[in-house]
Amino acid sequence: MNNIEYQALERESKHTEAACTFAVVTGSDGRKCLQLDTYGSASREFRGKKSQSIRLTPEAVQQLKAIFKEHGL
Repeated sequence: MNNIEYQALERESKHTEAACTFAVVTGSDGRKCLQLDTYGSASREFRGKKSQSIRLTPEAVQQLKAIFKEHGL
């Protein structure tokens, strides 16, 4: 992921907590990226199974930092 854009939610829904791990990996272009992996919540059929991986480029990480600062997170 190299760009993050705002989009308002149509409706907010309740989310269950899930585990998340991170790693710093080297992308195909040789640059470091932040990878976040989430795992199924306790109520899912396959608990602990990786459900999503998101790999952020340095530009996306900078965008997240700016979002956190702007919204006091």
